[in-house]
Amino acid sequence: MPTVTIHILAPAVAPADAYDRISDFSRYPELTTTVQDVVVRPPSPDGSVLSEWTVHFRNGLLKWTERDTFSPADLALFFEQVTGDFAVFRGSWRLSADGGGTLVRFDAEFDLGIPTLAAILEPVAEAALRGNILKILAGLLGEAQEIVVDAADPQVAGAAQP
Repeated sequence: MPTVTIHILAPAVAPADAYDRISDFSRYPELTTTVQDVVVRPPSPDGSVLSEWTVHFRNGLLKWTERDTFSPADLALFFEQVTGDFAVFRGSWRLSADGGGTLVRFDAEFDLGIPTLAAILEPVAEAALRGNILKILAGLLGEAQEIVVDAADPQVAGAAQP
């Protein structure tokens, strides 16, 4: 199953502030034309929310509803599609302090559910997801840069653990 992992350094934003901004999904359509609409439903008793997404992909739209689970104390949030166009779409956002700024790690795995076209569509979907996340983070966090990390680095590896 294809996965996307992105590390972003936002040197001028504190982790708690970055977390609040990333958790505000309703702002995402303002930050990239690819995200057409996000409707965030009221929280359920367990604190999770359902968010309904409409995103441009190739010559059409992808639509899905995901359950978003927030863990502000851990600076993490998790999402998993409950209905929609993907066969599988789930992942997480994890933030950690980096000097006076924030290191953001976005992880997602997805399956478009079209095995015969997987070799063609999955690289396109992966590139689109990566590009959109980078645009969204630049809009949310201002000065932000993608960084290449060494997975053997204990700080980075620790930030990636569930």
